[in-house]
Amino acid sequence: MSNDGDGGTLDFLEHFSDLEDPRQAGKVLYPLDEILLLTLCAVVSGAEGWVGVALFGERKLDFLRRFLPFAHGTPSHDQLGLVFAALDREAFQRGFVAWAAALAAAVRGVVAVDGKTLRRSFDRAGGKGPIHLISAWSSAQRLVLGQRVVDEKGNEITAIPQLLELLSLEGAIVTLDAMGCQKDIAARIIDKGADYVLGLKGNQGSLRDDVDLLFKEQAARDFADLAVSRHRTVEADHGRLETREIVASDDIDWLRKRHPWKGLRTIVRVATERETATGTTRDTRLFISSLPADAHRLAEAVRAHWGIENGLHWVMDMVFRDDECRIRKRNAPANFATVKHMATNMLRQAPGKHSLKSKRQIAAWDNQFLYQVITA
Repeated sequence: MSNDGDGGTLDFLEHFSDLEDPRQAGKVLYPLDEILLLTLCAVVSGAEGWVGVALFGERKLDFLRRFLPFAHGTPSHDQLGLVFAALDREAFQRGFVAWAAALAAAVRGVVAVDGKTLRRSFDRAGGKGPIHLISAWSSAQRLVLGQRVVDEKGNEITAIPQLLELLSLEGAIVTLDAMGCQKDIAARIIDKGADYVLGLKGNQGSLRDDVDLLFKEQAARDFADLAVSRHRTVEADHGRLETREIVASDDIDWLRKRHPWKGLRTIVRVATERETATGTTRDTRLFISSLPADAHRLAEAVRAHWGIENGLHWVMDMVFRDDECRIRKRNAPANFATVKHMATNMLRQAPGKHSLKSKRQIAAWDNQFLYQVITA
């Protein structure tokens, strides 16, 4: 891929330079780098599908030519759909991960790994259900580090190790809900030089039962027979009073012998009580971790994981309209999701304290701001 214009350096294109163009070379009027630049600029500026991308190209051709020739103009929405449907989604995701790694430099703090279903990505004609996207989110840097697409939610267990393998995680804390609490995933995280905090539910067999029983027995004795670290928080907001008590213990030699998970060091219980005008609800969650039994630090890690809902999933739904996107053919839903994650990262890095929604509007109106977003 080239960058022959005089409008600035497009560093992101370099990470997709090895991406194979699925079209026959002799018939290509619109080079792949031009298509990627067009699509990214359009999505940054508010486009939510191929029609919007094509319209952006018609109206912003002079802007695009600041960077690349666009000798034949820009493609139609049908042509865009065909290219992204045929583009290798695995190779495209690898390019994204390489670009995000360069953007994030050294990953710090919690990397939350969680899944989201793209509800309207089903292809009824092709007999395929909606795709499920596993994303890795840096809570401290508020950046998407990578993603992996699976055709069914149940395939998360195989997709998560593949995603972890792509990422540079040394020194990070990887958090996963119960679906990702698997021995081979825990081992993969440790082998990558990271720590883990993994949610426990019934899919781990007797491990979850043993941890639950231990905490219940010891709580009844106020933990007189178990060395623990404890942390308590109370928050009042919008008519809701929420109390969290976190208890962590690494006094678990017997449990490690019974359940030989790589790196297992600590068990954690988070008990939450919420009081509202309609009543009181209580919830208890259990975790295992390779970190020391520091309840305050573990509470922050658990809370950072929950932040992926607002920091990423909510943004993709409400700002980028994920659940309304009707792109469905072959690899196109996965590839368009990758473009949206690129746009999210770029907008977060852009100057100004405006919301992401406002930044998209400004990018659509102001060529100079759009220039800053894509060349940062």
